[in-house]
Amino acid sequence: MNYSRKDLVQTDATMNQMRNSIHILASFMKNNRVLNLKEKLRNMGQSIAKTYIRYWKPTESVNISNLKDVMATIYLKVFNSTISIEINDDENLIEVHDQRCALCKYHYEDVEIAGCEIILGMVSEIISLINKESNNPSSLIIEPYKIIESRAIGNKKCIQLYKYKSRRIS
Repeated sequence: MNYSRKDLVQTDATMNQMRNSIHILASFMKNNRVLNLKEKLRNMGQSIAKTYIRYWKPTESVNISNLKDVMATIYLKVFNSTISIEINDDENLIEVHDQRCALCKYHYEDVEIAGCEIILGMVSEIISLINKESNNPSSLIIEPYKIIESRAIGNKKCIQLYKYKSRRIS
C-alpha cells in the first residue's frame, strides 16, 4: 500500500514506526561515537515539522494567550498525548508533562537519550513556522531547552522544557 505524506499525517502508524526506530538509531549512533546526538535528534524533529506543517497546522498565530491550547492541540493531534503545561513567566519557560510520550514508551538501558528530544525540536519548529508566516507582533519564538525526565531513561513520565520570548520589539 502506498501512502502519501498527507495520508501518513492522519495515521498512528507514523509515530509507532518512529518510536520503534529511535532506539535502533540511538544505539547505532552511540556505537559509532556520533557526537551531539541530542542536537541531531532535535534537528530531526525540526525537519519533520517543516514537512508536517504543509499538511496541518493548528492555528494562524501563537502568542502567550493561546500557547497552552496550541501546544495541547499539537501534542494531542501529532503525538496522541494529553499533556499538562506550566508556564513560568519569570524565566520564560514552558514545562510540558507527558505521561504517555509517543517517542519514549519503553525504557532502554543501553541508550541514555530521550526520544522526546525529537518532540522538542518538532513542536518548537511547528510554532516557529506558524509565527514566521504570521504578522502578529505578539507572536512567540519557542526554542527547545531540555528534557528533565523521560520514560526512555526510566522515569515515570516525560517532562520537556521550552524557552520562549515575544517577537514584539519593545
